[in-house]
Amino acid sequence: QVQLVESGGGLVQPGGSLRLSCAASRITFTIYVMGWYRQAPGKQRELVAAITSGGSTNTADSVKGRFIISRDNAENTVYLQMNSMKPEDTATYYCNAHRARTPWTAAYDYWGQGTQVTVSS
Repeated sequence: QVQLVESGGGLVQPGGSLRLSCAASRITFTIYVMGWYRQAPGKQRELVAAITSGGSTNTADSVKGRFIISRDNAENTVYLQMNSMKPEDTATYYCNAHRARTPWTAAYDYWGQGTQVTVSS
């Protein structure tokens, strides 16, 4: 059973920083695009940032220049460094592992359980 375990969420003041971690187990980590999504109450889940095994990244415009995604393939871990945080960053953050479609397998997504991030004074 694949497991994605997030950690690092919590309460932070506006302008502050947090670092989220997602440890993956029972997974061939390097074949997955790893990503962070977030969902605020009453809103749809949205992509925050994603990173390929080679280190190519895609970051949402709303967090560009403030959030940085990285991964450690040796440790099967993906990180999200969040800086200059704003109240609108408040959401539950989910770790995602995306396996692309191949001629032999369908695309597939694994999700972590989510970690709450609250930005408030």
